[in-house]
Amino acid sequence: MDYSKITNKTEVLRTSMAANIIFSVVLLLVLFGLISGTAGLLSFTAAFQKEYTTTTWHMADTASTLVNGDHLDDYLEGKEMEEYALTEEYLDAYCRKMYVSLIYIIRVDTSDYGRFVSVFNEVNNEVDDSSYTPWELGYKRDTTNSEYRQKYKAIYEEGSPCETLYRIKVTDGQHPHITTMVPVKGSDGEVTGILCMQRPVSELLEARRPYLLNIAIAVIVLAALASVAASYYMKKQFVEPVSAISAEAARFARENTPGEKLGDISKFRELYNLGRSIDTMEKEMVQNIENLTAITAEKERISTELTLANRLQTTMMPHIFPAFPYRPEFDVYAVMEPAKEVGGDFYDFFLIDDDHLCLVVADVSGKGIPAALFMMASKIIIQSCAMLGKSASETLTKTNEAICSNNQEEMFVTVWLGILEISTGKLTAANAGHEYPVLRHAGGSFELVRDRHGFVVGGLEGSVYTEYELRLEPGTKLFLYTDGLTEATNADMEMFGTERITEALNRDPDAEPIDILANVKTAVNDFVKDAEQFDDLTMLCIEYRGNTNV
Repeated sequence: MDYSKITNKTEVLRTSMAANIIFSVVLLLVLFGLISGTAGLLSFTAAFQKEYTTTTWHMADTASTLVNGDHLDDYLEGKEMEEYALTEEYLDAYCRKMYVSLIYIIRVDTSDYGRFVSVFNEVNNEVDDSSYTPWELGYKRDTTNSEYRQKYKAIYEEGSPCETLYRIKVTDGQHPHITTMVPVKGSDGEVTGILCMQRPVSELLEARRPYLLNIAIAVIVLAALASVAASYYMKKQFVEPVSAISAEAARFARENTPGEKLGDISKFRELYNLGRSIDTMEKEMVQNIENLTAITAEKERISTELTLANRLQTTMMPHIFPAFPYRPEFDVYAVMEPAKEVGGDFYDFFLIDDDHLCLVVADVSGKGIPAALFMMASKIIIQSCAMLGKSASETLTKTNEAICSNNQEEMFVTVWLGILEISTGKLTAANAGHEYPVLRHAGGSFELVRDRHGFVVGGLEGSVYTEYELRLEPGTKLFLYTDGLTEATNADMEMFGTERITEALNRDPDAEPIDILANVKTAVNDFVKDAEQFDDLTMLCIEYRGNTNV
C-alpha cells in the first residue's frame, strides 16, 4: 500500500475549500437530524405516555368497580369469603382480558404511608414473561419508596382520582412498565383502599425503534444528497472561479504576459468584477508596454508603465468617498501613498452582506512592480475568501494556503483583517504579522490594542490564524496603518513610532475619519520635513455610529 499517496490525498482534502464547505454542510445536516430526531422522539414518547396513562387509568378505574370497598376489612378478618372469592375471580379474569401484568388492592397505613397490607393480588406472568409471585390475603410489607408514599397520600388525603408511575429503566429484573393507582371507595365515598394496575410498556419501546431507524436513514440520505449537490454547486460557482482568478493573477504577476481571458467567470458580482479587473489589468498593461516599446525610450516606457500600474492599483482599491453614503451606521476613510510609483501596501473595505463589513490593511514585502502585482493578487484572494462567508481567521488561513501553493518568488504580506457585524458593533479580527491597531471608545482616548500576531501570509504553509473580538459602541473609532507610518524617519534617523501616532490621533479625537487621517499626515510631515519617504504609507480609519434609526 502506497501510504504517501494516501497522505497526499488526505492533505488535498484537508486544504480543499470545497471539501471543507461540503463537510460543514454535512455536519450541520447530521446535527440537525440528531436535534430534530431527539425532539421528535421526546414528543412521540410524551404523546405515547399520555395515551398510555389515560387508557390505563380507565382500565384501573373500571377494575375498581368490581370491588366492594365496604368489605376490605371484612376480607382481612376472614369474613365475606364467598364474595371475596367471586371478586378475586372477576379481577383475575379482568387481568388476563386486559393484558396487564398485575392487579392488586392494598390497605395503606395512613399514619405515615410507610406500610400496607395486601387484600387482592392477581398476577398474569404471561404478558411479558415476568415472574411475579402473588401475595396472599393479609400479606404485609413496607412501601417501596418515598415516591409511592407521596402517591398514596395524594389518593387518601388530596382526593386524587389517579396516580401514575413509569418504570422504563428497571434494575430488579422486572420489565419496563406503568403502574396506575386509583382509589377504592366505600358506599360513603371515603377511600378504603387503593387498586394498583401494572401494565407493560413494551409497545412504547418497540414503536420507537422504527422511528429512530427512519430518522437515521433520512439523515444519511439527506447528507449524501447535500454533499453531492454542495460539491457540484461550490465547485462550479466558487472553487473553480476563485482558483482561476488566483492562478491567473499569480501567473501574470510572475510572467507579465497576456493569458487566457477570464471573461464572465461567475454570475456573482464580486467574482465577475474580479475576473474583469484581471482581464482589464492584463490587457491595458500589455498594450501599454507594447506601445511604449515601439515609440519611446526605455526610461519613458518604464515611467509610463509605472504610471499605468499606479492607476490600476488605485482603481483596485476603494477610492470614492464617502464609500457607503447609504449606510449611516459607520463612516470609513483610507489613503495609500506609495514610496515609488506603485507600492506593496493596500487597504480594502467591502460589504460581505448587508450586516457584515470586511476591513483589510496589508503590507507586501518588497517594493515596486513585483510588490504591486503581488499586492493585487493578495487583495483578490483575500476578498474572494472573505466573500465566501469565512471568519477572519479562516479567511487568512485560506489566503495563506492559496498564496503558498504557488509562491515561487517567496514573497509574503502582513495583514490585519476584521469583520464588523454592523447591527451589533461586534468586530472579529485576526492579525498576520501586522502593526497593532489603535482604538478609541466614545469620550476616551486613542490607545494601542496589543493583539496577538500570527505569522505573515505566504511565509509558511499550514499556518493557522487565531482571532479575537472587539466591541465597538456608537462613537468608537478604529485606526489602522502600515509600518510606513511608524518607521517614517527624519533627517536625524529618528522614527515616528507609535507614541507620536497616538499623540497625533488624540489632538482631535472627535474629528471625522477623513480629518483624523489628515491630522496624522500633518504630524508625519512636520516630523520628517524634507527627508525622503522610503516606504509606502497606508492609513484607514472607521467610526462606528450604530443604528441611527433607534
